[in-house]
Amino acid sequence: MIKKYFELDRLGSSVKQEVIGGATTFITMAYIIIVNPKILESAGMPFEASLAATIMSAFFGTLLMGVYAKRPFAIAPYMGENAFIAYTVVNVLGYSWQTALGAIFIGGVLFTILTLSKIRSWLAYSIPESLKIAFAAGIGLFLAFIGLNETGIVKIGVPGAPVHVGNFSDPAVLLGIFSFLLIGILMIKKINGSILIGILTTALIGFLFKVTPFPDEIVSLPPDISPVFLQLDVIGALSWGFFSVVLVVFVMDFVDTMGTLLGLGYKAKMLDENGNMPEIEKPMLCDALATVAGALLGTTTTGTYIESAAGIEAGGKSGLSSLVIAFLFLLALFFAPLFSAIPPYAYGSSLIIVGLLMISPVTNLKFDDLAESIPVFVTMTLMCFTYNLGIGMTAGFVVYPLTMLVAGRIKKVSAGMWIFFVFSILFYIFYPY
Repeated sequence: MIKKYFELDRLGSSVKQEVIGGATTFITMAYIIIVNPKILESAGMPFEASLAATIMSAFFGTLLMGVYAKRPFAIAPYMGENAFIAYTVVNVLGYSWQTALGAIFIGGVLFTILTLSKIRSWLAYSIPESLKIAFAAGIGLFLAFIGLNETGIVKIGVPGAPVHVGNFSDPAVLLGIFSFLLIGILMIKKINGSILIGILTTALIGFLFKVTPFPDEIVSLPPDISPVFLQLDVIGALSWGFFSVVLVVFVMDFVDTMGTLLGLGYKAKMLDENGNMPEIEKPMLCDALATVAGALLGTTTTGTYIESAAGIEAGGKSGLSSLVIAFLFLLALFFAPLFSAIPPYAYGSSLIIVGLLMISPVTNLKFDDLAESIPVFVTMTLMCFTYNLGIGMTAGFVVYPLTMLVAGRIKKVSAGMWIFFVFSILFYIFYPY
């Protein structure tokens, strides 16, 4: 029944393979259970209630992705968007977190309307293949950068040298390097579940040698969600003074989700001969509805997670993988201390490996064609080095039409790309730097 519903035979997959893929994705992104509420706590949102909202929104979105869209993609509150809301909208601009949630709700409703009217998919199909490749490779660089930082192999530096090599005498850093090598060796040997084995083995070694303390408790009661549930202020978000925030939230989520879907789809070989994802409306609708639900539950913008690439690489090919992720999130309501105990040096290495795999599509680019390669380079580098996927993608949307204009190939720029160009310009004008 399960195999038939998710078409596992057609996809060349199995229930075991999907479970491994789902578990791998979950472990690589389980940090969001703790990190998201920690960030939102700085905006005045109660930690435990935010933790519950984070888990419930991830469960809802990923379950919908698995059952309806049948894709091996996980949905959860976005990193970057949560920081934008907490540090910029609330702490710098002085708005309440309730009004910020109102803006997110409005964005989710707009996404739902645009998806149902198929405008979102039309815009996605209008993006040239070179930028789709750039999204995939840029996500790879971004993941690798996150992984290097999580393992401690690379750390924040000083003015003039913004990044610096980590302390190789630190046991945690050494375990991060060990995890990277272990996963790499297992993958070379074509061992099924290499990434998951590497993560769990490294975590276990860290616990045994007390590099990381084992959690004091494993099971806990679900936190009370009521302090943030249905606390959004939609009326406040509709004020003219809040327009710039709504625009930035809208554009960031729009390009992040679309770029992530296309990048993951490219890597998972889900795109057709024209470089488009068949029935892309389905995962887009899951993202839109999850954003609406997340705002109601009491958390920031949700969307497809780039860490899904780890599960895809581990074998996940269908919605069954997402179903596994969704129920692991649900279990996390009761086992949050255990899941959050997986140390960064254990899962960070997997992101480096997946980053390597994600950049492989660049071999399909024509680097001798500067009109194509300049926008690609701008997109990839800014996605990674601004630590913001949306910044890189919007930069690509601005530069691509300009290079095509200079090269005398303006007819190659579709109507949809001109819409992206205008929205990206507005994004940079109104972005609250």
